[in-house]
Amino acid sequence: MQAMWRTVMIAICGVAALLPLPAFAQDEIVVTASRRQEGAAQVAGIGIRHRADFAVQRVTVYGDARDKDARRKEILDTVRDVIQLGTKRGVQLAYGAGIIQPLTLANYADKLKLEEDDDRDDSQKVDFLIKTPLSDGNALAAIDRLNSFIKAAPRVGRAVIEAEGEPGVSIVDPTQYRAAILAAIAADATAAAKQFGPDYAVEVSDLARPVQWVLTGPTEVLLYINHDLKVVPKD
Repeated sequence: MQAMWRTVMIAICGVAALLPLPAFAQDEIVVTASRRQEGAAQVAGIGIRHRADFAVQRVTVYGDARDKDARRKEILDTVRDVIQLGTKRGVQLAYGAGIIQPLTLANYADKLKLEEDDDRDDSQKVDFLIKTPLSDGNALAAIDRLNSFIKAAPRVGRAVIEAEGEPGVSIVDPTQYRAAILAAIAADATAAAKQFGPDYAVEVSDLARPVQWVLTGPTEVLLYINHDLKVVPKD
């Protein structure tokens, strides 16, 4: 099942687009604190609140061995060992940007692309995500697990592994909550109609839009559909 997951990622570095990306079935949405202020001004608050499923952290492996082939080998061998450690510790890895997918022993050598490190001469780097379940809703404990994992991660040769940016959280398959979101919108529309009396009705449109999201707390995400609601006189 994990191999089927895709992840639409809100940029860990805080350079996300102003609007959330649409969610598709089995996507895993990664949300960081940068989304809270951006999204708050755009959301009317009609939706459902859900505890996130994972705590997430982006990490980078740097290598600066003088020989380019040796450098690549040290970086990728470090990633391999990190994946193996993750299997033992229950920490999952993922790769990519925008849409990210599981990083495994079977695909890491092909999927990770080494980039030149602008800040360090004769060095290269790769980045990926690590994540741990938020089953108990304790964000601090989950972040501590990720930090401990990074500290314990093996380094091969001159390779170095570091956390990049702030940690985030993720929610798996947000489209499964569409029915619950529609129910919340319907309840809000019904309440609005009652406020204006029997001579008025409510029109709701744009309900086919994708499920979107915004961070509302350390481990809480508001899932919503950006719809339009109008109170109109009955014919």
